[in-house]
Amino acid sequence: MSFEPGSLMLQLLHQMRADIGGVRTEMADMRSVMATKDDIAEVCSDMHSLRADVASDLLVMRKETSDQIAGLRRAVVE
Repeated sequence: MSFEPGSLMLQLLHQMRADIGGVRTEMADMRSVMATKDDIAEVCSDMHSLRADVASDLLVMRKETSDQIAGLRRAVVE
């Protein structure tokens, strides 16, 4: 079974075209799932905001705890 060089080349080109089409489809699927720069920037902004909230809560908790300890010391001394 002998193939003509032209038809063999055409067959290979058709296979390559199909493979490239599959890769393009996979890339499009991947891009639809991947986060964009805006998504990442939004997450970073949310993290900074959350970090500030946690820091604020820790300061409040520290002050309340200090006040409670001072009250406990006074109660023990009395």
